[in-house]
Amino acid sequence: MRSGHRLGRRFGWLWAAYGTSGLGTWLAFGAFPLIAVQVLGAGPAEVAALASVGALAGAAVAVPLGPWVEFRRKRPVLIGTDLVRFAALLTIPAAFALGVLSFVQLLLVSVVVAAADITFRAASGAYLKTLLPPGDLLVANARFESTAWTTTIVGPPLGGAAIGLLGPVVTVVADAVSYLLSALGLRAAGGQEPRPER
Repeated sequence: MRSGHRLGRRFGWLWAAYGTSGLGTWLAFGAFPLIAVQVLGAGPAEVAALASVGALAGAAVAVPLGPWVEFRRKRPVLIGTDLVRFAALLTIPAAFALGVLSFVQLLLVSVVVAAADITFRAASGAYLKTLLPPGDLLVANARFESTAWTTTIVGPPLGGAAIGLLGPVVTVVADAVSYLLSALGLRAAGGQEPRPER
């Protein structure tokens, strides 16, 4: 491994984007159910459906994306999934402002975001292998894992505080912005990525 485990500027941008994206995922963890209850008057069954169906459907949508992602350059996929999440989440405050927000929209956005989350994680691991030599992957993956655990622990309390201070709809905006920042970080990484062979 490299001395001091310095993994380079491009890895630094990817790592920052991964952390920002992960924090964004957990930041609005409690926002959707609160929007469903407080804004839309949803009942327990609808809140349970929002929590479970969104994640399950997102995983089902992400499965066929796997082969498609495999044979494409990963950085554009990562940027694309960030921008998809950014755009999807922004439809919620936009619809709220226009008075047309619905439970179906919340459910659809949760599916899109869940599918993009899974695709992002898969593509980031594959992209890592194009950035670093095999000897550095152990350290790089350890940093990714520690970042994932940290965002999982820190994200929900921060999200809860944000919801308490700003409200659930504004917290969703903050979540969306985190994905935009992640996309900009990946864009800043630059460099050439070889096209995967079929």
